[in-house]
Parts: sequence; structure tokens; C-alpha cells
Amino acid sequence: MAAEPTAAEAPFGLVWGPMDRVDKPSIVDREANLTGLYYFYDRPLASGPDTVGVVLVVCREQGLQQVVWVGRPLDGPAHATAREAIRREGVRRYGEPQPGPAPGSLVSPSGQAFLATRTLPDGALGLVMSASGPDYAACSENHRTATGHPAAAHMADLIGGMVP
Repeated sequence: MAAEPTAAEAPFGLVWGPMDRVDKPSIVDREANLTGLYYFYDRPLASGPDTVGVVLVVCREQGLQQVVWVGRPLDGPAHATAREAIRREGVRRYGEPQPGPAPGSLVSPSGQAFLATRTLPDGALGLVMSASGPDYAACSENHRTATGHPAAAHMADLIGGMVP
């Protein structure tokens, strides 16, 4: 069984919590206590060949609390291969996943990592993976108080389904 990453570890060499420096994002979006820093394929954080974009969700009080990776559209066999590779890496890092709330989604035993597939308008499939920091629940509750919806609603909009 894999060990959960330490509380300070976040994807892409980032650290959960306050951020004193970030690379310039492609777009910045704010709602209540959340700031979304969007990095598209033209930025170093999202420059991988299978990456469409990366979103850093920074909470006003808790700092960085979610990293969302959006994969490029793939056909059936390529999608299945990529999904299995990501699932194996997730098992290594977080332990054996359980079925998540969205059809075909997976969630790590701690709920910290989530993998889902979104169907694009042309029918292509895109993988979306998120990792959440140790103070994500508090950040989400602050967001719910300010807006009437939890922070996870934004991820649900991205994949077209429910998220943990």
C-alpha cells in the first residue's frame, strides 16, 4: 500500500499553503475566497505533451489547496492507456482508489486525489485529475458561506459531474 504524500507536498513540485511566488498564469479568475490561476500549454507549468492546462486554486486564508490537471483529448484506446498509466501512478502515491461519485471516476482512500473523464462536445474524451491540500475542506466551507456553493462545484462544472 502506498503512503500518502506528506501534507506539504503538492503536484509539480509545489507546496500546499501560502505561496510567495508563482509563474505568470495565462488567466486569473477570482470568486469570493478563491483565486484560480490558469496555465495553458504555452506556460511552463502546463507544457507537458499530454497537457491542455493546469489550474492552481489558491484560497485567501489557506493558500494553495487544489491543483487540477486537464489532459488533451484522446480517442478510446489512447484514453484507456493514459487513464491506466495515471491510475497506476495514483496507486503508487496514494493507495488503491475507490470508485468516485462521477461515472468512471476514481478517488484516493483519503479523498485527496480524484481522476475523472470528461466528454468533450466532439465526443473525444479528456482526463482531469485533481489533488487537494490538507486545508481544502476549510477553504471550500468558506467558499460555500460566501457563494452558496462549495469550491468543488467548479471541478464538477469542468467534468460535467459530481466530485468528492
